[in-house]
Amino acid sequence: MDFIRAAAFSVLASAGLSACGPADIEYGTSDPLEDVNRVSHGFNKGFDSVLLRPAATVYGTVVPEPVMRGIDNFASNASLPVTVVNNVLQANLEDAANNAARFLVNTTFGLAGFLDPAVSMDLPERDTDFGETLHVWGFAEGAYVELPVLGPSTGRDTVGTVADFLMNPVPNVLTREGRRFVTGANWASRIGTRHRFRDTIDSILYDSTDSYEQLRLNYLDSRRYALGGGDALDGDTSGWLDDPYDFDPYEE
Repeated sequence: MDFIRAAAFSVLASAGLSACGPADIEYGTSDPLEDVNRVSHGFNKGFDSVLLRPAATVYGTVVPEPVMRGIDNFASNASLPVTVVNNVLQANLEDAANNAARFLVNTTFGLAGFLDPAVSMDLPERDTDFGETLHVWGFAEGAYVELPVLGPSTGRDTVGTVADFLMNPVPNVLTREGRRFVTGANWASRIGTRHRFRDTIDSILYDSTDSYEQLRLNYLDSRRYALGGGDALDGDTSGWLDDPYDFDPYEE
């Protein structure tokens, strides 16, 4: 397997970039748009209550676990090309080579990604996005934003979400039917993730005294934790949870 990683690394090395110093990991909460954000939060909470949570319950009940896992694998594999682009933009050529090799293996030997033979070849996914690319380039986090349908974000990550959508090369090489299939797989995967993390998400949205503040806290802490390489801010991880909306159920 090393020869695949080495070959991918040698190709990507020719595109090496020198990134600016990364932005500092920020503290506290900047939320000048709280009034507007709370309106979006109410809409998103209603969307979850009426559509997403019931769909996740049905999906998790009727779809066998191996099928859900295959759909997750396919959706994840389809997102790898834009991940590789971000790896290169961050001058992280090792992760770019790893993800490129993973995409090659799973697309060819894993039935377009429904299976994950790459993981047994020591090629786990090394996830990133354009929001992290902007962080590496030194762009500040910006204000907290809760987007309608898209959920919690920041100014920097909102720009990153748009950029990832525009940079993704996969839609350009697929037929219309292929693009619809990928979009459907993404939705199914995210609905399945909503089912798997139902206890955490329900606790935040429906059991918290203030679900808006709780979601904001969890998103900012988990995002900063990830961008900081896993180093706890001030050595305190007591309020940190995995981001419940990291799966972004509304992304195409």
